[in-house]
Amino acid sequence: MANFLEDNDDLLFYLERGGIDWPAIVGMVEQDYKAPQGYTSVDEALAAYRDILQMVGTFAADEVAPHAAVIDRKGVKLVDGEAVLSPELDKIFEQMKGLDLHALSLPREFGGINCPMLVHFMVTELLARAEVSVMAHYNFHSGIALSLLMYSVDEGTTSFDRQTRTLTGTRFAPEIAEILRGDAFGSMDITEPDAGSDMGALKSKGEQDEHGDWFVSGQKIFITSGHGKYHIVIARTEKPEPGKLGLDGLSLFLVPAYQDLPDGGRKRLATLDRLEEKLGHEGSATAAITFDRSPAQLIGKRGEGFKLMLMLMNNARIGVGFESIGLCEAALRLAKAYAAERRSMGKTIDKHEMIADYLDEMRTDIQGLRALAMYSGEHEELGQRRRMQASLDHDEGSLERARLLKEARRHAHKARRVTPLLKYLAAEKAVEMARRCVQIHGGSGYSKEYGAEKLLRDALVMPIYEGTSQIQSLMAMKDAMGSIMKNPQKFLTRVAQARWRSLSALDPLERRVARLSALSLSAQQHLIQRTATDKLRSLGKHKVREWSKEFFQNWEPKRDFAYAMLHAERLAKLMADVAICEIVLGQVRKHPERRDLLERYLERAEPRCTFLHDEITTRGDRLLAQLREQQGDDGAVAERA
Repeated sequence: MANFLEDNDDLLFYLERGGIDWPAIVGMVEQDYKAPQGYTSVDEALAAYRDILQMVGTFAADEVAPHAAVIDRKGVKLVDGEAVLSPELDKIFEQMKGLDLHALSLPREFGGINCPMLVHFMVTELLARAEVSVMAHYNFHSGIALSLLMYSVDEGTTSFDRQTRTLTGTRFAPEIAEILRGDAFGSMDITEPDAGSDMGALKSKGEQDEHGDWFVSGQKIFITSGHGKYHIVIARTEKPEPGKLGLDGLSLFLVPAYQDLPDGGRKRLATLDRLEEKLGHEGSATAAITFDRSPAQLIGKRGEGFKLMLMLMNNARIGVGFESIGLCEAALRLAKAYAAERRSMGKTIDKHEMIADYLDEMRTDIQGLRALAMYSGEHEELGQRRRMQASLDHDEGSLERARLLKEARRHAHKARRVTPLLKYLAAEKAVEMARRCVQIHGGSGYSKEYGAEKLLRDALVMPIYEGTSQIQSLMAMKDAMGSIMKNPQKFLTRVAQARWRSLSALDPLERRVARLSALSLSAQQHLIQRTATDKLRSLGKHKVREWSKEFFQNWEPKRDFAYAMLHAERLAKLMADVAICEIVLGQVRKHPERRDLLERYLERAEPRCTFLHDEITTRGDRLLAQLREQQGDDGAVAERA
């Protein structure tokens, strides 16, 4: 029997050898070991998590991976307005139901297994290595249920008995129970025909009648697992200002797409318009769905939709990071196995220098990405659980609640800093490694027999869904620039510290990491200085008495941050490499055996980062001048019209 956990020593490092702060996470999950029927120690909990992951590792290797080609070939069909899965997919999800995998991260009080989200993310990697369509569909079972619980806690509609340390009720209990049993699942509905990444252009409407009941109308497209029952839908509830849509008027809703009837049939409350014919992910239903005054429940407060959706999307983006790593792992294993058997010029091709270099780089990049993913997932979980603990366990206005919320914000900030970098780099590397796997297979890789071309087709969506690579780059750039502008002195201190460590650190690896950190900060400093310089130049168009207001208040991102936006993707690559090196350096300090990984990663990151820094600091003026000229021409044409 194969096992996708046991054959992955790097993944086992995070489970068994302290790559994660398990004491902090388990302590919160188990209510400081006071929860009834809970684990009584970190070791006991970790032993249980390992058993679960070992079971999933075997299931993924023996029950999912062998059917990947058939799942890809048969896909999902739309029959009489309903999505029909292949028999192979149906069997896999029946097996998951029997294994209680949909209950993995839900509390015991609701029938769940009460595992941390990090365990769920590890399951995501294992399943994605076997077949990404299965993983994507699985994520919309327990993932939606857990999101509903989080939203209920956030809005104060979940009750908690502080004496017994148990949850005693939650607003969405019926929906959570149905999902937990494996009888239903859900989806996250954002994209519309004329609104993809631009959520401010969303036109779906949420309306309230005279009885206070809510209804949602509009079409959503490209919805993963959109054939599910429970849809978390973002829609417009507030009347926009003339000529503006914006984000402030959006609200979040839970909308069931159908009702189950006593005779086993369904009454549709929303129409499944079509299933997309895609390049890859054939076993995952990607749907267009229309709501026509579909009954809905408002989540949170009206007008908070964008903020609440971000909470869901942050988890989803971390999930895509782990999904991408699973696909990368599959690409490496497939390429490595083929290269070890294919002979050319008197030896197997894995002994040829270029192929050996390819495989070594893939292995190194995967381990670096996994370090970034674990860091992101760890701090996202710590932040969310601290916030839950503050809301459930302490009264509003109490000092302890304030302390926990402050700690939650600190963890959330750490997760926010690296999540767009993870989503960006992992998704791009999934495409790169799948493409390389095809190349290593040569002509065989171009055929469907070996499975390499399927990995490439499946990988190509990673840089697109849950926020494109370009959106992730802009988010990372915006956060970096905003942090500098908010506290310039703190930034300059970081620059000085990085430069000092690059010279004075005793460990040569620490000096090398510090040099990369200084390079990243230098690129950010260049972008902010260039942005300020361009803004100062523009003051000549205004009267002197307006200069202060124009410089300190009237900032137009699309105009004033043009140079930074041009280089956002380069900055994201640079920051991601540096983040990985800093995280792995932290591991080295506790686990000396990780030095080999850091040495290998630095060997490849140092020339990359130097090149990116040079591009950021020397290129762009010609193109920006050309764009300004074109925009000026467009404006003149519009004015004449």
